[in-house]
Amino acid sequence: MATAHLTFDRTREKIAERVETMRSSAVRDLFSAATRSDVISLSGGMPDVSLLPHSAIRKATRAAVDDDRAIALQYGSTDGRVETKQVFCDLMREQGVRVKPEEVMITTGAQEALDLIAKTFIDPGDIILAEGPTYLGALQAFSAYEPEVRCIPFDDEGMRMDLLEEELERIGKNNPRLKFCYTIPNFQNPGGVTMTPERRKRLLELASEYNFMVVEDDPYGRLRYEGGHVLPLKALSSDVVYLGTVSKVFAPGLRTGWIAAPRNVLARINLVKQGTDLCGSAFNQIVVEHYFTDTPWQRTLQKFVKTYHERRDAMLAALEKYFPPEASWTHPEGGFFVWVTLPEYMDTGSMLSVALEAGVTYVPGDGFFPKASGGKNCMRINFSYESPENITEAIRRLAEVIEERLELYRAFIEAGALPGYTVSDNENRKA
Repeated sequence: MATAHLTFDRTREKIAERVETMRSSAVRDLFSAATRSDVISLSGGMPDVSLLPHSAIRKATRAAVDDDRAIALQYGSTDGRVETKQVFCDLMREQGVRVKPEEVMITTGAQEALDLIAKTFIDPGDIILAEGPTYLGALQAFSAYEPEVRCIPFDDEGMRMDLLEEELERIGKNNPRLKFCYTIPNFQNPGGVTMTPERRKRLLELASEYNFMVVEDDPYGRLRYEGGHVLPLKALSSDVVYLGTVSKVFAPGLRTGWIAAPRNVLARINLVKQGTDLCGSAFNQIVVEHYFTDTPWQRTLQKFVKTYHERRDAMLAALEKYFPPEASWTHPEGGFFVWVTLPEYMDTGSMLSVALEAGVTYVPGDGFFPKASGGKNCMRINFSYESPENITEAIRRLAEVIEERLELYRAFIEAGALPGYTVSDNENRKA
């Protein structure tokens, strides 16, 4: 008779305490489900790379290796190639930001930039301010260093400055625990909202008054579908730490981004980056250089904007047609995402398995808050990747799932139960 062998995790007691508290990304967890042929994905924030000019990319790639010195295959400096930095300085100048190459560091996507900033500035127990909800990748990057993330709600005009001021009054001026405010002012992820010029100005005034840094994450700034250009925070203050990436306007697979910051800030981050990866990929940087200098990349950007604009409009029209009156949602002027709010008794986390059975995915809202402290009745839906027809069908399917939940709740109330309950998959439990 065969003897059963039990496998014990002998490393568990060795794992750092901070890792025990880290959560997996809901978006990354959904990628496998989103690849099913019968599922329409509204979850991942993926650009449609099929729109890229593949002949131009092949040309840029060949140019990167067409060098007898094989520079693209060699180690490089920790802060990145000067030529790549200049490309990003030129890109930022078009947006109204003026920086020099020595004020720029190349990173492995903006995600590494978030981790480097967190590692450089956060001690356990420090206070970080952010929109609530905010980018879940930022929460993951910050959580490893054990800060207290305090979320400031937003409305259609971005982070609410009145609520930020109230929070800052509680924290106090020159509090050494308050390190920075992380914000996505353009087409915020996951909310889709854009911070107004007036609120941007006020945020910078408060940063000076209360002595904290401002970290501006701007992956979507060039993807505007309506309204006029709004100057980045970095254009208004050289003290702002600005994060950029080529992932949304070129290729996410190249994992190339940058930090633009005061030199004293970059000097400290550079020390941390040396221990993280020594240096970024010279090959990827050179491909990026050739793409933005040797190809008509603005034409492709216009194609992105036109396509995503059509898909956003399809999503908003489908929401208006199919979603129940109890639901509300944001109206993004650009970017990739719409934030949907359902009645408080709904639980989008427990509803996800039912939505998957119906052939549609989204990201539950609680993943966009620290320690799942909010957003249980919300969801983020993405319009950048699927066709308008698929988006419309996905919203129709999702609306049916929501309506089933609403009917269950109505029946529950009619049966005499008290309000304030969350409708889960198999039971009604108190929220």
